[in-house]
Amino acid sequence: MFFIETIELAGLGNRSYLAGGERTAVAVDPPRDVDQVLAAAARRGVRIAYVVETHVHNDYVSGGLELARLTGASYLVPEGARVRFAHTPVRDGDTVTVDADARLTLRAMATPGHTPHHTSYVLQEARAEVAVFTGGSLLIGTVGRPDLVEPRLTEHLARAQHASAHRLAAELPDATAVLPTHGFGSFCSSSQAEGDSTTIGRERVANDALTQDVDTFVADLLANLDDIPAYYAHMGPVNAAGPATVDLTPPAVADPDEIAARLAAGEWVVDLRNRVAFAEGHVAGSFNFEAEGQLATYLAWLVPWGKPVTLLAESPAQLAEAQRELVRVGIDRPAAAATGGPDAWLRQGEVPASFPRATFADLAERHPGEGIVVLDVRRDSERADGHVEGSVHIPVHLLHRRLGEVPDGQVWVHCAGGMRAAVAASLLDAAGRDVVAVDDGFEAAEKAGLTVRAV
Repeated sequence: MFFIETIELAGLGNRSYLAGGERTAVAVDPPRDVDQVLAAAARRGVRIAYVVETHVHNDYVSGGLELARLTGASYLVPEGARVRFAHTPVRDGDTVTVDADARLTLRAMATPGHTPHHTSYVLQEARAEVAVFTGGSLLIGTVGRPDLVEPRLTEHLARAQHASAHRLAAELPDATAVLPTHGFGSFCSSSQAEGDSTTIGRERVANDALTQDVDTFVADLLANLDDIPAYYAHMGPVNAAGPATVDLTPPAVADPDEIAARLAAGEWVVDLRNRVAFAEGHVAGSFNFEAEGQLATYLAWLVPWGKPVTLLAESPAQLAEAQRELVRVGIDRPAAAATGGPDAWLRQGEVPASFPRATFADLAERHPGEGIVVLDVRRDSERADGHVEGSVHIPVHLLHRRLGEVPDGQVWVHCAGGMRAAVAASLLDAAGRDVVAVDDGFEAAEKAGLTVRAV
């Protein structure tokens, strides 16, 4: 008998896996915070004998090196990956025994495309292929994006993705479970598809990489690639060098004077509370990144790399979870932190800043109108499907560098659902702009009477 346990990284849209028998197991693409992998192994009563990477990751800091160090496991990394730490190079066709009693083995299969060295791993029980860990190769309904390594390689890697998908489909039975790392909201996926699980057989009839000819597939893939989060540029080098040990101990406590001093110094003070609470009252100059949203992705995308970050949380538990999310993307230690609310974060005599929230129906009553600016902070791909006529477009991940391009007037800022609009509203509010956060789903815009145009 064997088991496969999935470790969800919901904020990043990724998954890691622990698979094994009754005694030993393998960890696949582990997250930076390896304690949850260790806890899963302890619950199962197994020893982690192997840690494997499908590729050098571009979207998160790997915990593979740390997990191998803590467990004594062999650390398997694709042979073509250029890394600067001790490891066991893996070549196409290499096989290791995961659990001898369970007759469980793992076979490496070269599947370049997401990266040149990308490798999938086939889990075999008594030689039957029961699952394949596909990393950033074959995903649910799509494939990993091929444009994260080097622009000159993008088309070549897109063609390699097509070939790798076909190799997987040709060599593995239809019933083989496909277990990817990306594709659950990760920007490493070339597109987002519905579904929580899949098999080789299902992908054979549903995945464009397996239903389209290579030229059509490549043309469509390259035409629909989305923006790349800025912090991705730092993840590959960190992973290749060998990430440092994680420190999740509580940060130093910041009192109101220190919070004010850090703001005055131009540092980032990030309020993790939900957007409703933030709009109602917050420390002037602070930015709102909801802990419950895609905190790690968007904060790491927007913050200038290496700039000190102070976290304001409503509770110690919220702060601890935010730290865990942020170490996964290389924001290792907050400069300081505080918990509670604005009353505990403001100096004596200071009052909370605030701004109004609204719906698209509220906007329809004012737009078009004198002094009203509608700011769309969605990505280019989202805006192409429809936008409010007369709106200004600056994606949220570019807004902090382009605040001067927002026209004068009262800024009504919207996204697709409200979370990114709240981030943008906080940036504008901190810059002294008169802002209204449209906290509404974009599908409500046309229903409210606003004119929506497609590009």
